[in-house]
Amino acid sequence: MRGRLIYLMGPSGSGKDSLLSAARAPLGAHGCRFSRRVITRSAESVGEDAVGVTLADFERLEGEGAFAMSWRANGLAYGIPREIDDWLDAGHDVLINGSRGHLTAVRQRYPELLAVLLQVDETILRQRLLARGRETPEQIEQRLARSRRLAVEDDESLIILDNSGPLSQTAARLLQVLTRSTEAPGMPS
Repeated sequence: MRGRLIYLMGPSGSGKDSLLSAARAPLGAHGCRFSRRVITRSAESVGEDAVGVTLADFERLEGEGAFAMSWRANGLAYGIPREIDDWLDAGHDVLINGSRGHLTAVRQRYPELLAVLLQVDETILRQRLLARGRETPEQIEQRLARSRRLAVEDDESLIILDNSGPLSQTAARLLQVLTRSTEAPGMPS
């Protein structure tokens, strides 16, 4: 059986990377694979476990068909390596760090995906963005404005997790949802 694509998304600073780190071992024990994003940001940037490339390299990789999906957001280019299709075909569930703005396009290619939206109170989100020190105050306000524009309402197909509190609670909730939502490919209970 084909595995599931688990599409984790949420605004910058919502804690997606922290949640991925917390969920890696328990989900990996069930055969779930994790794909590293390719981003046009330095690999030395604090935070995400990603592959940093130049824009020229990204565009070359994109032109060569190296990505299962790619998008632009917040002045950066993001790509998910094509190897996820091999993993899915082999029956593994695959968890990726996605984009809310790209969800519709991804659903067209992966109609059975499990969409998980991480939400955070805007005050907490602003504090987290300031604390990580990756963006200027103006860029932070742009990211918060984008987050408000991409707010999702009345989409019953989304699994919504609030990450305004302790990460351990959010990780436990994610694991509970994923193991319960489909106790099929790659995720026995």
